[in-house]
Amino acid sequence: MRVEIWSDIACPWCYVGKARFEKALAAFPHRDEVEVVHRSFELDPGRAKDDVQPVLAMLTKKYGMSEAQAQAGEDNLGAQAAAEGLDYRTRGRDHGSTFDMHRLLHFAKEQGRQDQLIQILYRANFAEERSVFSEGTDRLVQLAVQAGLDEAAVRTVLADPAAYADEVRADEREAAELGANGVPFFVLDRKYGVSGAQPAEVFTQALSQAWGARSPLKLIDDGGAEACGPDGCAVPQN
Repeated sequence: MRVEIWSDIACPWCYVGKARFEKALAAFPHRDEVEVVHRSFELDPGRAKDDVQPVLAMLTKKYGMSEAQAQAGEDNLGAQAAAEGLDYRTRGRDHGSTFDMHRLLHFAKEQGRQDQLIQILYRANFAEERSVFSEGTDRLVQLAVQAGLDEAAVRTVLADPAAYADEVRADEREAAELGANGVPFFVLDRKYGVSGAQPAEVFTQALSQAWGARSPLKLIDDGGAEACGPDGCAVPQN
């Protein structure tokens, strides 16, 4: 069974939602038969790479709230994250473009290191003092290497703005086609969708329902036509 997760590194509920989903997945009896794929979704598409600002300033401008309201929201998110065993800095974080991170995540998927990289990026953005936005390419390279990726290859990807750009945009178009207008958005076997950072119990129910709904293969004709198998190929008899 495949679970696709549309998310953004700048999305705090994606950070929390991933932890809740993984709690459910860890207890799922068929967890070793579940493939998890991370898909791209930018909350702030088109934002310039050098357009970096404090999170509170972004929130007050985008949502028209006061700084006190924005800070209260961050404090609430910190509490929600802590309940899932996650570190979360409620003060001093910044916000910027995540496009290069999404490009790197597509590269990491080819290398079998996607989940490792997204977890490192989440932690770097939400829990660590150093910025993933204002320190430039070297910071992203350092984090990608921590995820097990080759430094030279990572630098090559980041140096080419077109590298994996089409893959990012394709994910975002697909999200729109599926009706996802926010993240996190979980799609199970292209049959069931779960929107938002739901409690682990909801993910447990979704996994069980999707697993139970898998349709066994139906043969149109199993009438004994010749075929090859582990024991060899059938030899026609005259």
